[in-house]
Amino acid sequence: MSNCKIPKHVAIIMDGNGRWAKRKGLPRSAGHVQGGKVVEQILEDARDLGIRYLTVYAFSTENWSRPQDEVKALMKLLREYMRTSIKKCMKNNVRTRVIGDRTKLDKDIIEAIEKLEDATKENTGVQFTIAINYGARDEIRRAVEAIAGEVAAKELAASEVTEEVINDHLDTRELPDPDLLIRTCGEQRISNFLLWQCAYTEFYYTDKAWPDFDKAELQKALDAYADRDRRYGKV
Repeated sequence: MSNCKIPKHVAIIMDGNGRWAKRKGLPRSAGHVQGGKVVEQILEDARDLGIRYLTVYAFSTENWSRPQDEVKALMKLLREYMRTSIKKCMKNNVRTRVIGDRTKLDKDIIEAIEKLEDATKENTGVQFTIAINYGARDEIRRAVEAIAGEVAAKELAASEVTEEVINDHLDTRELPDPDLLIRTCGEQRISNFLLWQCAYTEFYYTDKAWPDFDKAELQKALDAYADRDRRYGKV
């Protein structure tokens, strides 16, 4: 595959942790643990394959409605990742960002996020983004609220609200739009993820559950992307 056909930005909806665990007779938390290990490996694979930006959907605004023991397990995993990933990110030159409404997260998680972002902000390798307590509708609502405040304060005229202004108020304002969105475990919906940003994104679906996703499956997604004729929008 020619390097010019490698997507600059790949986003992933990591679906199927619970179903993977159920098939193996394990608790759902075991699926999330395995899924976390896959994230670390795919981050390395993305670097090796020439992907510049990688964004993953870790915890949605809707995930709070899951059973409390599962939510606690997910928060525990996030804490552990934030605590241990700085060393790995520095070793591999990875810059990590977190998008989403972090105000609803526990204070220690927020502090760990800020520490990770600050420690890796100068890294120039893969730009890794984790969506935590993220929902695209909520992101757009927060952007509209901020813009409305600027208009009310006469810092911005209503006629000056362009697509670029909206984009500059989104959580992803420092990132290019995704070229490719991958969803695992057979589902074919976007689930409130990067709605604005995916206006011209190519989609790839795989039946593999996220804990079974690997470099070979990522390569299949990249090959499928390379074979498509992107005639409209951004290329």
